[in-house]
Amino acid sequence: MPRVDVTLRNPRDHAIAVYADELAAEIAKTAAQHDAAGSFPHDHFDILTARGALRLTVPQAHGGEGYSLYETLIFQERLARGSGSTALALGWHLMVFGYLGHTLRWQPEALASLAADAVQRGQLINVLVTEREAGNLLRGARPGTVARRVEGGYVLSGRKAFCSSAPRLQKMIVYAWVEDEGRVAEFLVPRTEGVRVIENWNTLGMRSTGSHDIAFDQVQLPPEALLSYIELGQVGSFTVASRAYGLQLSAVYLGVARAARDFALGFADRYHAQSLGKSVLEAPQVQQRLGEIELLLGASKTLLYGLVERWERHPHLQAEFGDEVAITKVTVSRNALRVVELAMAIVGGHSLSRDLPLERYLRDVQCAQFNPPQEDTVVASLAKAAITHWHADHPAPVEAAEPAAQAAQAPVTVPLAPSVTAEAVDPAEAAEVADAADAAVAA
Repeated sequence: MPRVDVTLRNPRDHAIAVYADELAAEIAKTAAQHDAAGSFPHDHFDILTARGALRLTVPQAHGGEGYSLYETLIFQERLARGSGSTALALGWHLMVFGYLGHTLRWQPEALASLAADAVQRGQLINVLVTEREAGNLLRGARPGTVARRVEGGYVLSGRKAFCSSAPRLQKMIVYAWVEDEGRVAEFLVPRTEGVRVIENWNTLGMRSTGSHDIAFDQVQLPPEALLSYIELGQVGSFTVASRAYGLQLSAVYLGVARAARDFALGFADRYHAQSLGKSVLEAPQVQQRLGEIELLLGASKTLLYGLVERWERHPHLQAEFGDEVAITKVTVSRNALRVVELAMAIVGGHSLSRDLPLERYLRDVQCAQFNPPQEDTVVASLAKAAITHWHADHPAPVEAAEPAAQAAQAPVTVPLAPSVTAEAVDPAEAAEVADAADAAVAA
């Protein structure tokens, strides 16, 4: 009997899974070619656009499918089995509408217009928040990209890095420093004159996401291009609700790991070992590795889907899930990497061949550790939180501290020998007593 996927809770979830599996099978046909060439998969996005994938997280009120975060995970995990790069590139677009549909900080007309671009015109959207010098601007750094107020609107100049889907983007949400106001704001920037893609994305993994730099050279923008201001220390459009929508990226890496598992399982089942006289799948060491893979995949699915289901079930607590979101991201990333390593161990030396997909899966899962939040930041934050909570729950007892302080301030008296009076002390003996008193104070 086939195993029941308990993450699929109802007929709608099952329909999403079938839909994503069909798309994954289509894009898998050319995934290796795009990876080898480092080319952006326009053919994949032609398929995704024609099949309605660009409107999945657009609110239903604006013509979209209104996928929940949980449903987005189902879709992304399965799409990534066909191409991790394509799923990751699409994921940023899906995440934009997920956040905006959750908490809108713009004028409603701005979301309506952006939704129409995606639903009716098939335009791919991304939010550009990273710069070479400043890093990820969501952490609070001042952007180097500057918007200068002029008659009739703004002029935007600067450069953004790691702009996934850059070759296909028609609209970009750009974080910029508003020069005459001394504030950071989100601007909606169309692909117009002055917007230039700098093709410098040549990486180890996720090679076909098209995450090039984009330069903005004196781009003219109307006043309504300013969408909202970003206030230091406050959540913004793409940091609300504990940044939970970023977990759709974790689903992508889980999907890549699952693809590695499926390939290794099929390879071992077909490969006949003469020394065993049967399929490699019957070897105890192979079954040990396969069992570890199943443990890691099961733990990741339980953690990821379980967290998001709780997050959706308790809207009033969503802002408090920050640690849980970060823990889940790091754990799923770690597990995905280990799953691919174990899959390669099952396949053996053949796994290194570029004619097989395992080496691509291994390169792709390396990228998980560099998507925010990064592991070192998460670990440091969790450690500080643990210390803070411990001190809050175990305060130092005030009663014990006060007597100790009083004792430290009291004068130290060194008694004389019982048979000696002060008047009878020899000068040399008196010096020894003084030295002893000084030593006691110092101690």
